[in-house]
Amino acid sequence: MAKVIGFELSSQEPEKAVQFYARVFGWEFGEPNWEYWPLISGNDTDNSRMSGGISKGPSDFPHGTRIQIEVESIDETLALATQNGAMVVREKMEFESFYLAYLVDPAGIGLGLIENK
Repeated sequence: MAKVIGFELSSQEPEKAVQFYARVFGWEFGEPNWEYWPLISGNDTDNSRMSGGISKGPSDFPHGTRIQIEVESIDETLALATQNGAMVVREKMEFESFYLAYLVDPAGIGLGLIENK
């Protein structure tokens, strides 16, 4: 079964959003990469770790929250999702240690798919 492994907050003013979440919730963020500020939180030993961050929202998702779901195969999941009414908004992209794609489900909910290398 695929599992939710993180989240992404999209904003047209990501620096402002980073300041807000840092001040209000005490969240710490790493240096931005690809206009994405990763959340630095907790640790794995006490299960307090969250995985997520804030990004400069693209034109297809300028504001909002998307969960990230880890799957075994993005290609197979995208095919199955589109067969079941989803719309792919960002095809499979390659990063150093994972692949990422974005889609919108038939109810209009945006989500990300992650496949580790």
